[in-house]
Amino acid sequence: MKKIKLLGIVIAVLIMMAACNQADEGKNDESSGDAKFKIGINQLVEHKALDDSREGFIEGLKSEGVEAEIIAENAQGETAAAGTIAEKLVGDKVDLILAIATPAAQATQRVATETPVLFTAVTDPAEAGIVESNEAPEANVTGTSDKADVKSQLEMFHEIDPDIKTIGLIYNTSEANSETQIAEVEEIAPQIGLETEKVGVNNINDIPQAIQTLISKVDAVYLISDNMVADSIEVIAEAMKEKKMISIASEESMVSGGALMTNGLSYYELGKLTAKMAKEILVDGKKPSELPVRYLDEKITKLNEGTLKALGLDKNLEIFKDATIVD
Repeated sequence: MKKIKLLGIVIAVLIMMAACNQADEGKNDESSGDAKFKIGINQLVEHKALDDSREGFIEGLKSEGVEAEIIAENAQGETAAAGTIAEKLVGDKVDLILAIATPAAQATQRVATETPVLFTAVTDPAEAGIVESNEAPEANVTGTSDKADVKSQLEMFHEIDPDIKTIGLIYNTSEANSETQIAEVEEIAPQIGLETEKVGVNNINDIPQAIQTLISKVDAVYLISDNMVADSIEVIAEAMKEKKMISIASEESMVSGGALMTNGLSYYELGKLTAKMAKEILVDGKKPSELPVRYLDEKITKLNEGTLKALGLDKNLEIFKDATIVD
């Protein structure tokens, strides 16, 4: 009988030791990034650039080994809706919110005062009041900027046609992201011998008339990273092709939509860069305030072949030689 009792005790001890080992292994798995997180996405509007940034972010999470449940919401271009989405995501107790585009980031920053927030597709976060400074965000918000190399892009006009004197700009007057870019273009353009003419809109329905008015006054058009412009790129590009007018875009998705050319960034890669920051916050335990706003170093030179042919330009120009061709 004593032997049986002793055997039972030994078995019980072995079971307890096995349970402890399993618990320790579970802790190790969690610390190595196998924990599952809940991430909310607050996207301002659907168009290729912002969609690419979202998909790049989701794919980037997988590449970084971050297992996450994604709750993706879209404000359909309404800033008030972006605020409502932010409130919902905070109420859902997500571990992190990704805000895509400046108005969505502003709305999320106002609501999510404790939840870690990342943004992407924002040109100057500090100027937009989203962070204290781009180098030291300070609060619970940081992310990635889509700031373009404006000078090199404006120089492309003269590389294609030295006779271009005046470039047109179209933008959403209610978006801080766009106001910042317009100011930068107006500062840089005279330095390289270009004058500017701008037209502002506050409704997407005004775009067709606005672009017709603009192209009657200029030699070419520079397309800034503006959500309303991106959402109307096919309309804008068609009007410019009819006028036989050159367009340089600040980012590559607009070239796919019909703009002639860019040497801008890839929003998909920008999303992946943002995912790296999400991993640092969720897995590595860093605070958003410790992470400066980041920028994408790589640029992509893209050329729309259909637009090139429609404009009757010489495809053998030096500027076109190393470009990636899209239809």
